[in-house]
Amino acid sequence: MTSKQQKIADFDPNQPGAADASIFGLPFDADESDLIVIAVPWEVTVSYGDGASLGPNAILDASYQMDLYNQAYPELWKLGIYVDEALASDWMVQNSALKAKAQTIIDVLESGGSVSDDSELMDSLDEINSACALLNKNIEERVLYWKKRGKKVALLGGDHSTPLGYYKALAEDNDSFGILHLDAHMDLREAYEGFTYSHASIMFNALQLPQIQKIVQVGIRDFCEQEVSVVRSSEGKMKVFTDQQLKENFFNGLSWKEQCEQIIHALPDRVTVSCDIDSLYQWYCPNTGTPVPGGLSFEQVTFLIGELAKSNKTIIGFDLVEVSPGENSWDGNVGARLLFNLCGAFAKSQGMNVGTPLAF
Repeated sequence: MTSKQQKIADFDPNQPGAADASIFGLPFDADESDLIVIAVPWEVTVSYGDGASLGPNAILDASYQMDLYNQAYPELWKLGIYVDEALASDWMVQNSALKAKAQTIIDVLESGGSVSDDSELMDSLDEINSACALLNKNIEERVLYWKKRGKKVALLGGDHSTPLGYYKALAEDNDSFGILHLDAHMDLREAYEGFTYSHASIMFNALQLPQIQKIVQVGIRDFCEQEVSVVRSSEGKMKVFTDQQLKENFFNGLSWKEQCEQIIHALPDRVTVSCDIDSLYQWYCPNTGTPVPGGLSFEQVTFLIGELAKSNKTIIGFDLVEVSPGENSWDGNVGARLLFNLCGAFAKSQGMNVGTPLAF
């Protein structure tokens, strides 16, 4: 019996997870875990509410009290899920310092001022853009480090700027793939507020990668004219299912299952899922940085990713971003459960044994 098999035999999933264990209280180390989740607590270019850099820790803390016998993926825990926090320790200090400089720039812009007329602000902007570029490179390298060791790798932000390096790593061994983008926002602004790697620019930047064949956006309910122009000029690389469109379809008798079939049909064969927590109704994530009325239910999201996992498409990865804890553990609780479901769908799509769905 291997060390991992012994740990599975000895572990009692009916008890709360040990706080000194890995995420979800699992007993496995990185080598024994099939799924690696890279934590990136970064939110330098936050433009409204903050706190996303605290998301990974909030999810980790909430995960220890979560039951592991998931109805859709009852055996998932046996695969092992491990959070890699190497980048977190390297970048958190810079996050705080650069965030303060970015906020000064944002304050000037919001008061009607100009950054280009101030050499000190321009130096700060250059410093922030350079640091973000380096972070993207570090993330890419870290993802490839684990992939070369045979791991399935996901990313946990931080704000929505964080997955760009992750997408670049996926592009190393996927000549063509798409993104299923669950969000309240299009995130198609070019260098929003001067920040090349703004959280509001992630999908604009992703479109520049030649390996990304298509981005399918779901739940969108806040966007600007520039972003609509990007969609219309994308030559078919963008497909948008707005929240209003989805709700109107439902009110007119089109079931969520039927709409999920349309969404999945629009995706290419290989897909990574990008889930911004603000794609959900705000009561699931009351402290997220840029909340918008409307949204998807938790069950709609988990059903969609479950249907994607059962389809003829292949999930090659995922990122979960913009979880921001408040004064209680609610946002972390929701984030932990969404993370577990995303891990389950990812593993199932990859042909890994997650057990037979439970029927009662």
